[in-house]
Amino acid sequence: MADQNSVKVIEICRVAPQPQAQQVPSHTDTQEFLHELTFFDLLWVRFRPSQRIFFYELPPSSHSTPLFFDSILPKLKASLSLTLQHFLPLAGNLTWPQSSHKPILNYVRGDTVSLTIAQYSNHHADYFNHLSSGSEFVEAREYHPFVPKLAISHEKAAAMAVQITHFPNRGFSIGTSMHHAVLDGKSSTLFFKSWAHLCKHGGFSASSSNQLPDQLKPFYGKMVINDRAGLEPIFLNQFLNSDRPNNRSLMCTIFRAPLPPDFVRGTFEFTSTKIEALRHLVIKKKQQQYQSLHLSTFSLTCAYAWVCLAKTEEIEGDKIVMIFSVDCRSRLDPPLPSNYFGNCLAGRAVVAERKGLLGEDGLVLAVNAITEVIKGLDKGLLNGAENWISTLYRDMQSTDVRVLTIVGSNRFQLYDTDLDGEDQREQKSRL
Repeated sequence: MADQNSVKVIEICRVAPQPQAQQVPSHTDTQEFLHELTFFDLLWVRFRPSQRIFFYELPPSSHSTPLFFDSILPKLKASLSLTLQHFLPLAGNLTWPQSSHKPILNYVRGDTVSLTIAQYSNHHADYFNHLSSGSEFVEAREYHPFVPKLAISHEKAAAMAVQITHFPNRGFSIGTSMHHAVLDGKSSTLFFKSWAHLCKHGGFSASSSNQLPDQLKPFYGKMVINDRAGLEPIFLNQFLNSDRPNNRSLMCTIFRAPLPPDFVRGTFEFTSTKIEALRHLVIKKKQQQYQSLHLSTFSLTCAYAWVCLAKTEEIEGDKIVMIFSVDCRSRLDPPLPSNYFGNCLAGRAVVAERKGLLGEDGLVLAVNAITEVIKGLDKGLLNGAENWISTLYRDMQSTDVRVLTIVGSNRFQLYDTDLDGEDQREQKSRL
C-alpha cells in the first residue's frame, strides 16, 4: 500500500502557456483573459475539485529511469505548455472580489499551472499493476498520494493542478485536480485529448504552429447561453447568504464526515452481452404497471449498480437517492457545440424506497424510477433548477439520506487518449 512516504516528490514546478509563435488575433494574444461564468458554472463554486488519475504502461524498451526523465517527462511538460496555450482558463484563478457581483475566472499573462513531479519509491514490483489493472479492489486512499491538491483559499482558487508520478520499470500516472466551477467532465476530457494529441503530434518549439484539429479546439462562447429563468441571481443569493451575510468565500463545502478508511474502489465491466441479459431480465419481470421502460445501456447499468449498492452497503433509511447529470449542450436553444468549454450540466435526482430496491423486483423498480426522470427531461431541462443548490448541498450533507452519484460517461472515450505510444491502462475519477 502507498502512503505519502512511499511517493517521493522530486520537483514542484510551474508550467505557463507557451506564447503564440505567430500573432493571430485571438484570446491567446491578450495580456488578460476574463472567462465569464454562467449559472451552469456557479452551481459548482463551492463544490470539491474534480480529480482524475490516468495510468500509462511503458513498453519494456522504455523502462529505464533515465529514459523517462530525459525523454518522456520533458515531452509531457512541453506538450502541457502547448495545450494550455489553447486552454488559458486552466492556468487562471477563480476570485470573488467585492467589486464583482459574482465570482470571476481570470487569466493574466504570467499565470501558471502547478506541476508536481514524483516517483514511487517503494520497491513493490506489482504495485503499478495493483493500482491500474482494474482486476482487483483497491482501498480508495491508496490513490490519494498520486493526485495533487488544488490550491483553494477563501479569496482565491486555482483552476487546475497536475501531478506526474513515475513508477520505475513499469510506467507513470498523471493525476489532476480541477475546479468544478471552471469545467465539467466533457470539457476536462477535451483538455486531456488535446494534451494527448499535442504530445503525439505537436512540435515543441516556439516556431511550430501546434494547431489542434477543429473537434479539439475549445469553444468559449459564453454569451450564447441565455438565462431566461433568472437562475444566476438565485444561485448567487444562496451562496452570499449561506452561513453569514456577504459570504464570498471560495472554500469548498465539507460534505459529511471523511470516508471510512476501508472504502475500496473497483472496476466492473458491462459487456454488450451482460447488458442484453439485463434487458431481457427486466422485460421478463416487468409487471402491468410498468408500461414503457427506458431500457438503454445507461438506465440498465445505473439501475443494476443502484440495487447492488443498496444490498452490499446495507444502507439504512427509508429512501435512497441517485443523482446523475445530463449534458445540456445539444439540448439548449440554441444548441452549443460539443467542444463548448465550461459547465453545461443539468442535475437529476432519482428517489426509490430502500425496501423496494431490496425486493424481488428491485431491478425493475429501479429502471422504472430512472425512466420517469428521463421522461421528465422533455418537460424542460431547467425545471426546478432554482432549488439545485439548496437540494444538492442539503442532501450531500445529510446523514439521513444516502446519496449515490453517477459521474463521467463512456461516451467520453477516455481510453483513446494515447500519449505517443504509451498504453493507457486505466483512469479513475472522483478520488
